Amino acid sequence: MVDRLVNSEANARRIAIVESCFGSSGQPLAVQGRVLVGEGVLTKICRKKPKARQFFLFNDILVYGNIIINKKKYNKQHVIPLEEVKLESLEDDGQLRNGWLIRTASKSFAVYAATSTEKQEWMAHINKCIEDLLRKSGKKAAEVHAAVWVPDSEANVCMRCKRNQFTVLNRRHHCRKCGDVVCGPCSNKKFLLPSQSSKPLRVCLNCYDILSKAKVQNNYQNSISSKLESKERAGSAESSCEEDSDDKEDSNQPETAPDQPKF
Repeated sequence: MVDRLVNSEANARRIAIVESCFGSSGQPLAVQGRVLVGEGVLTKICRKKPKARQFFLFNDILVYGNIIINKKKYNKQHVIPLEEVKLESLEDDGQLRNGWLIRTASKSFAVYAATSTEKQEWMAHINKCIEDLLRKSGKKAAEVHAAVWVPDSEANVCMRCKRNQFTVLNRRHHCRKCGDVVCGPCSNKKFLLPSQSSKPLRVCLNCYDILSKAKVQNNYQNSISSKLESKERAGSAESSCEEDSDDKEDSNQPETAPDQPKF
């Protein structure tokens, strides 16, 4: 079906409508070969509380935004390349039902559909688009994914020291490596996480220790490898200068959601 819609007028109109709904706040979505596969409302688990978000699935990207006027206006557009996406189904937990994780290199979060059928359709279509994209483009799926942040409501005290209670003055912080909610003293270090940012990000002390040790170990292994390579090159150079006794006399010779999703 996707292949039939490529460069069709119907597909071009659908994409133009999505662009107009985001207005000037969104980036252009009309790209050669891009197809709008489906759309619908999903409940996204945000830091403060669950919120309804409008999602649009294309054959190469996943787009979502805040709903200002249902089916007419959205803002805060987010665009996620599908080669970065990995889905993980979630078990039903009380009122949180029909959910799954959307993991990416820079951000990961949970979403919930209105019914089990919608969940199955969303996951099946997203996974099919990812599979087709990777096959056709020759790209590789992302191997590193950001942690899913624990919602603020699930932590009244620091998840590290278990002592500091969160108040208006004692703010909650999230470790960018594990996603846990921690207090200031337990997250006063920063570490460079290249898949998420070009600048060092706040991490908890536990993750900082693990990351620091891994970095030291990696640097040590790289140093050893570098030294071995240098010795091998030196040995190769020495051997190339040696002369076989049998050739001495010849030395002068020459030698590379709430709304039903639409798919």
